[in-house]
Amino acid sequence: MSVNSQPEIEALFTEQREFAPPPALARDANAKADIYDRAEQDFEGFWTEQAENRLTWFRKWDKVLEWNLPYAKWFVGGQLNVAYNCVDRHVENGLGSKVAYYWEGEPGDARTLTYADLQREVNRCANALLSLGVKTGDRVGIYMPMIPELPIAMLACAKIGAPHVVVFGGFSSDALQGRMIDSEAVALITADGGWRNGKVLDLKDAADVAVSNSPTIKNVLVVQRTGHGVPMTPGRDHWWHEIVESQSDQCDPVPVDSEHLLYLLHTSGTTAKPKGIMHTTGGYLTGVATTHSTIFDIKPDTVYWCAADIGWVTGHSYIVYGPLANGTTSIMYEGAPQYPEPDRWWSIVEKYKVNVLYCAPTAIRAFMKQGETWPAKHDMSSLRILGTVGEPINPEAWLWYHRNIGGGRCPVVDTWWQTETGMILITPLPGVTTLRPGSATRPFPGVGAKVVDAAGQDVPDGAGGGYLVLTRPWPSMLRGIYKDPERFQNTYWSRFPGYYFAGDGCKVDADGYFWLLGRVDDVMKVSGHRISTIEVESSLVDHPSVAEAAVVGRSDPITGEAIFAFVILKTSAEPSDALAAQLREHVATKIGAIARPKMVMFTPELPKTRSGKIMRRLLRDIAENRPLGDVTTLADSGIVDTIRVKAQSSEAEQLI
Repeated sequence: MSVNSQPEIEALFTEQREFAPPPALARDANAKADIYDRAEQDFEGFWTEQAENRLTWFRKWDKVLEWNLPYAKWFVGGQLNVAYNCVDRHVENGLGSKVAYYWEGEPGDARTLTYADLQREVNRCANALLSLGVKTGDRVGIYMPMIPELPIAMLACAKIGAPHVVVFGGFSSDALQGRMIDSEAVALITADGGWRNGKVLDLKDAADVAVSNSPTIKNVLVVQRTGHGVPMTPGRDHWWHEIVESQSDQCDPVPVDSEHLLYLLHTSGTTAKPKGIMHTTGGYLTGVATTHSTIFDIKPDTVYWCAADIGWVTGHSYIVYGPLANGTTSIMYEGAPQYPEPDRWWSIVEKYKVNVLYCAPTAIRAFMKQGETWPAKHDMSSLRILGTVGEPINPEAWLWYHRNIGGGRCPVVDTWWQTETGMILITPLPGVTTLRPGSATRPFPGVGAKVVDAAGQDVPDGAGGGYLVLTRPWPSMLRGIYKDPERFQNTYWSRFPGYYFAGDGCKVDADGYFWLLGRVDDVMKVSGHRISTIEVESSLVDHPSVAEAAVVGRSDPITGEAIFAFVILKTSAEPSDALAAQLREHVATKIGAIARPKMVMFTPELPKTRSGKIMRRLLRDIAENRPLGDVTTLADSGIVDTIRVKAQSSEAEQLI
């Protein structure tokens, strides 16, 4: 792309504030500045070093990387077992009494599991699966709330080499059924229910509907969590406490090939059939163990909390496999972030003296809406590092998080990655990187990434936005879409030949910092200018009255598309026409008149998936007054009706 040509995506929002690493953290950090040069000079050698030093192998590999684009094989010929690496070897090394998980249920019940406890429970569950006829290579479905039996079940599958297929516990029976049929699962592990916002979620009922239409499932293992009474089908359904707890607590790990399938995890499928993303064993575990230790600066005594749900890839990689491979003590919490009060998270941080907190920007903005008094009630001086995941974070949300949760002393590692990538790919290193609020900063050492234009040509640093691509293989990359190699090729590798296309817009500033601009499908075209949603949303959240915002393009006879803004106010602000006009002008002042929203609508909530991502596709449907698309993945499907009614009222818009 010529420097003088119009950029693919306008880069309008500029963030100048910077935060250097705290000197004490920088001095003792796991990663030093030279890690980038070492990894770049020999990226295969870098990953070889990580695999050798972080994991225990039953058989050493013959070849580090076999790359036949788009298919990669890492540590070819090597053999290992994930459960052995995550549990058994820590017990063998004298860490059996170390806490693996502090678990807290939403009603307030709690459990503490040491690595020795985890080993016993994993072995019993593995033996139970073997007794039910599950074999190495069989797929096992898991549909559970955030209880300790969920990671135990995943590790039990890994112990015997049976790939697991975790389905988020908030998904419907249809979603569960589709994933079980696609993966041809032979068994399902579930629970009677779980707790969310003070209510019981009846998982067993949804599981029964799904299993009745999933012909390959022969056995269902059920954890009794809520005790509210559920039907059990004789011969098919088995209570966990009856079959698992009676098993031997000894079970030898099954050595599997480095490229053995560890799990399938399906994308949400908001626009098409869910994709069964395939992740294998050796490369995946190397990637998540390395990034977890390096990015979160994990020490032997670190208390770490990833506040995601294990049903998403963040939970797989950074609640289960990465932390356990590193012998880390983690927090697990079952319920809603603001139940029974908006300070539930902060009470957990204080209670367990959490050192590292990793959560989604949407949660941070929800806390912003409630104000600063809730976190101020708690002593969170134990926190050392904060992290964000799931979507780009607005600079003002970043600063609120840094100031009110981290006390102004904790680096915020803003991470970019995907279900498909398996591990974090673009991120600060807390002891090395000077932070800029809203930027994921630089590719992780050994990772190749850049921004290109529509023709696949490099966009020079500082020249505007374009398309984020990955230029070389990385250990934890997806190995394909289950039973659909053509879709794998077309989805990720056809747009820019030779590169993995992530589907995200991005700009790289003059200093080489990466700024994610959101999904390219969400880019708005206003008067010939391609404007990213994240930049307009960041300017709105910059206003002191705004907690959260989402913008979409709506057809306009003059400008092609006009910007329609959906705004959630902080509890201290009141909606009004005057405030709407003020917000439009605030955007024009921050990033330019071309980005001034034509319409501003105040709403109590936004349509989000159960992982917290805003579904702008539905907002576009509302803005265009057309029938809504699929709403099955929404956390609250009723919110779209509320927004639609407001949008159709004469008071919902303010026109320039």
